[in-house]
Amino acid sequence: MQRRNTGVRPLATFVYRVGPRLIRRLSEDARRPVESPRYSPNVAAWPDKGLQATWVGHSTVILRIDGFLIVTDPVFSRRIGINLGPLTLGLKRLVEPAVSLASLPVPDLILLSHAHMDHFDLPSLRRLANRGTTVVTARNTRDLLRGKRYGAVHELGWDETVRVGAATIRAFEVRHWGARMQRDTQRGYNGYLIEAGRYRVVFGGDTAYTDRFRQVRSRKRLDLALMPIGAYDPWIHAHCNPEQALSMANDAGAEFILPVHHRTFQLSREPAGEPMERLLAAAGASEDRVCVRDFGQEWHWD
Repeated sequence: MQRRNTGVRPLATFVYRVGPRLIRRLSEDARRPVESPRYSPNVAAWPDKGLQATWVGHSTVILRIDGFLIVTDPVFSRRIGINLGPLTLGLKRLVEPAVSLASLPVPDLILLSHAHMDHFDLPSLRRLANRGTTVVTARNTRDLLRGKRYGAVHELGWDETVRVGAATIRAFEVRHWGARMQRDTQRGYNGYLIEAGRYRVVFGGDTAYTDRFRQVRSRKRLDLALMPIGAYDPWIHAHCNPEQALSMANDAGAEFILPVHHRTFQLSREPAGEPMERLLAAAGASEDRVCVRDFGQEWHWD
């Protein structure tokens, strides 16, 4: 029987290895204010017809497809990292979430790409727990959730599909990894294709460059691709750069691109504004395809 790597020993190893550097970072973060987002969308007022989206921050996007509400990788906490009771040992946000949990209607679906702490935030997930909400997550990750507090929790491996209300969700392979700590390498990691009514959306999760997005392309229109564009310097082996994100969205046949995974936490060396600048430059004359460019901006598509 395999032991879960969630106890004191992994935590102690982590703190021993990164402790001095992390303490310096936390001290700097404590003195730094968190910026307010420029836009504050009113999700509750969105119509029940069409496709709407807004970027909350990092990889958290709120989608509404003909009234069906989806939240991807919900991270609403001020810090991400190891939870020690009411405290979180980890990185502080650069910008506050563009939508508060208090103003967010109960989601029909929470979509989790993998168990990394900047995507699978336990405090946020506990506050979102509701019997009216279904969670779709990667394989071997449901043990991290308080599953009985949701309507249902479905684990998907690559090429597996589940129907949730009005939506069909298919997981596909991306190029990343899923371990939350150091040794729980059994945990999965997914991209997702969402199909609901006449709309199709891809959530790329976290990924380095891969040709796997080609399998999403079909004769049906792909309306929107949520693509990660940051944390590539020096982590290009695990995170795509903006040009690669655009290429993968093109492989999938996406009409529009909503960039995520940038400007929210300082995870890497590139300047905070560089990923968006590079994406727009790569898009060139087609830069209008980049439909959301700032926290809280709304996109509506009929």
